[in-house]
Amino acid sequence: MDLARFAREGDESAFEEIMRRYSRRVFHYASKFFRQRSLVEEAAQEVFLKAFTELDSYEGRGSMEGWLTRITTNTCLNLLRSSKRRPELIVSDLTEDETAWLDHNMATAATERHKSSERSLVAADLAGRVLETLAPDDRLVLTLIDGEDASVKDVSELTGWSESKVKVQAFRARRRMRDAVEKLLRRKDNE
Repeated sequence: MDLARFAREGDESAFEEIMRRYSRRVFHYASKFFRQRSLVEEAAQEVFLKAFTELDSYEGRGSMEGWLTRITTNTCLNLLRSSKRRPELIVSDLTEDETAWLDHNMATAATERHKSSERSLVAADLAGRVLETLAPDDRLVLTLIDGEDASVKDVSELTGWSESKVKVQAFRARRRMRDAVEKLLRRKDNE
């Protein structure tokens, strides 16, 4: 690129043109790392300082835009890493809309967690009750495979059954359990 070559040779106006052309992109990428305008500006200054001092390393194989984007990304990451602590966000920094959104979503999430936990307990209780109606071999294979995440090989070793028998037993037990739940639901619908 001619601008890079002229800038390397000491032409200040060539580097000013590089800054003019690419400052919008540098600011755009820096703003992905920082929200405060002052930090974005600080990062951009650092980027162009590095670009100026490292211009000899730009070989012109890739685009100037890509080269500056890599410098921007690395500079911003380094600035974040070098900051002694991450800034804390406090509620008073939030706008009224952000606070309302946060309150609403936290309440909704808490309600959903409670409902989900309640549903899990009910489902586990129902599964336990349906399991009690199944034959002992069905209960055993479902409890081991689906309840305790045992492998087919583990169940085979525990029971003395062949692995193919374990697979068939589990398949049939799941079908019988599904049938039992459907029968229970039909009975409830008829009440």
